[in-house]
Amino acid sequence: MPQINQLLLVYQSQWFWLLLVLAVIYFGIAKAMVPKIESVTETRNKRIAEDLAAAGEARAKADVDAELARQADAAAQDEAHAITAKAKAKAAKDAEKRLAEANEAVAARIAEAEARFIAARTAALASLAEVAAEAAQDIVAKVSGAKVSVAEAAKSVKAVVANG
Repeated sequence: MPQINQLLLVYQSQWFWLLLVLAVIYFGIAKAMVPKIESVTETRNKRIAEDLAAAGEARAKADVDAELARQADAAAQDEAHAITAKAKAKAAKDAEKRLAEANEAVAARIAEAEARFIAARTAALASLAEVAAEAAQDIVAKVSGAKVSVAEAAKSVKAVVANG
């Protein structure tokens, strides 16, 4: 086979060219590409560090803002509670005042009703005394046949009512 015979003649030159290509590739990567990759990596790491620092500052500012918002919310709640308590107190005072006015009106109506009741009772008792006097006059006339005047019968009824 002629290919195998040729191998012995050309192998040294192939080893030379192989080593030369590998050296060019190695030095090309080491001198040209590695510094570019390192600068990109450093730039990237620097940007990441700056972004992390900015994020930390933003977080600290957000924490401060959140605390201020919580304090403002607490102050607003306290103010709302104070306004609510004030409104409740005013409403209770107004309700108490209206209740007192209503109680006075009811007391006046009760006093008026009691006065009417007393007047009606007095009139009824007077009317009852008259009826009792007439009944006593009729009873005396029927039982004894004597005539008793209305004034005498009323006087007798009054005496009986007074003495029980």
